[in-house]
Order: sequence, then C-alpha cells, then structure tokens
Amino acid sequence: MKNKPPKTINWGIIGLGNIAHKFATDLLTVEGATLYAVASRNQEKADAFGKKYNALKSYSSYEALAKDANLDAVYIATPHAFHKEHTLLCLENGIAVLCEKPFAMNANEVAEMITKAKAKNTLLMEALWTYFLPHYQYVLKALKDNMFGKILKLEADFGFYRTFDDSHRLFKKSVGGGSLLDIGIYPIFVALSTLGIPKTMNASATYFNNGADASCDMVFEYENDVKAYLKSSLIEDTPTEAIFYCEKGIVKINRQFHAPTTVSLIPNGGKEEIIDFNYNTIGYNYEAKHINSLLNSGKTESDIMTFAFSKQLIKTLDEVRALINLHYN
Repeated sequence: MKNKPPKTINWGIIGLGNIAHKFATDLLTVEGATLYAVASRNQEKADAFGKKYNALKSYSSYEALAKDANLDAVYIATPHAFHKEHTLLCLENGIAVLCEKPFAMNANEVAEMITKAKAKNTLLMEALWTYFLPHYQYVLKALKDNMFGKILKLEADFGFYRTFDDSHRLFKKSVGGGSLLDIGIYPIFVALSTLGIPKTMNASATYFNNGADASCDMVFEYENDVKAYLKSSLIEDTPTEAIFYCEKGIVKINRQFHAPTTVSLIPNGGKEEIIDFNYNTIGYNYEAKHINSLLNSGKTESDIMTFAFSKQLIKTLDEVRALINLHYN
C-alpha cells in the first residue's frame, strides 16, 4: 500500500502586524502550505494583507476566522497579552495553533493552553523560530558533541534602541511590552536549550516611566561554576550575539543570533572559521514546515519545541520577573 501524499495545509494568520508580514512572506516558500485566511479587527487591513500574500479569505474578526472549517493551522501574531485568548479560541474550534513567543503572559496561562490542546487532541506549539533555524541546530549538535569540550561560560544579549512610544506594543505594559518578554526571552532560551535549568538566578532591570522594563541583566549559575550572562535592552544597540566559551575554543553565533546568521568556530590559539548557512528566506519557513510535518504525521506536540520546554521557559521568565519586581495588570 502506497503512502498517502502529504496534505496541503491551509494556514490562517491572526494579528497582521510586522511579524505576520514576515511569516506570510516565508510561508509562500513552503511546499504544501497555503495562506488560506487572515484576520484583523479592521476589514481594510485584512483585505490589504490578504491581497498582498494571496490569501483566499480575509476576516474582520478573529472569531470568524476560527470558525472557518477549511483551516488546518493558525499562526497567532497578536500582542503577548492576547496569546492565551486567541489560542484557546482556535483550539476550541479544533484548529492547530502556532503561537508567537512568549507563549503567554505567565505559567498559569501556558498551562491552561496546553490543557486545552490536550483535551481537544489538537496540535499546539510555541513559535520560537530560532530553535528550527539550521545554524542553531548546528550549534546545538556541536555543543552536545563537545566540539571544543565542555561549556565554561555563555554570554548572550539582545538589544536595540527605539524611541519610547507608549502607544506601541513594544513599550505598552498593558499588552506585555518591555524588553524581557519581547526579546529577553531569546537569551534565556539559549541558556535553557544548551545549559538547562540553572541552580540560581540573579537579575536587575531598568524601567521606563510607564513601568515597562527598559533593560534586564541576568546571571544564571550552574554546576561547576558555569555561568550564563544574559541581557535584553530597548535602550541601546548591543552585539546581539551568543558566545559559548568552551575548554578548547569558542563557538559564537554572530550578530542577530536569533535570526538567520553565521557561526564562528574559534579553537584556542587557532584561526576563526566562519560557517555560512546560505539562508535565502527570513527564517520563519522552518517552523512552518515543522508544523506541516507534525500535522501530516497526526502529531499534537512538537518533539523539538515541547510542552515541557515551553513550560520551563515561561517559568524562568516568571522567576526573572519576580527578581526584578516586574508585574503586569
């Protein structure tokens, strides 16, 4: 008996901001994927977005999109504070969900989302796209294989300067704005995915006048005096690199480590080798392909971005927030 050909996955997008444009651009490159429907609270915006990316349908409400029986998967790209609500809406209607990071505002919300996915036997995954990028998978393997011996220290930062604007979701505390949830999640992700759960954590932060965090500095401590120095900032441009100092050399993910980039291998006393992964997309296609594969295999949980990892990630974010006394309404 021949294997059935993979089904073409009908995708929807909820929330049509900047990141949704990037995802839609890359979705067009994914074989076996169709952008079927998009939704905004504004019909004109939905129509314009849909026209740009050849979506078959455009909706002026998320509820209408979620009730479309032809959808297989939805990418949720609304502000952080709405992730739980919009994820539950789609899961309730039996639609697989790829939800932007952070998965939700806190561990309790994430637990509720996972519980609903299991009850509905429907695929759910946090869209931490970095995990699926070839350069990051390469680094994970190099470290696991002890290419340069054990990790002694990690430094990872993510910072850029933006003029403060309380009306922009990046700074708006009521929707989860601030450096930690938006970009601090990436250095934390690097630490957890390579070094695991820290023994102890220390953190300090600076704040905007509206109470959103402007920057956050973190130190995660592990066994054998291994430390991870992590930073996020919306008030300064930082190298935005992830550097692993190992016994016999350095593995460095170069600028914009969270996005398609190069990797430098620097043996102690030796010459730097730069590995180029020849990316030709923005990079969101890799997570979309993964979701397609999971759906075609009948799976309801990723074996890469697992529920357990997402739970640990949000738990760590919650713990850092407690350390810096950051509270959301």
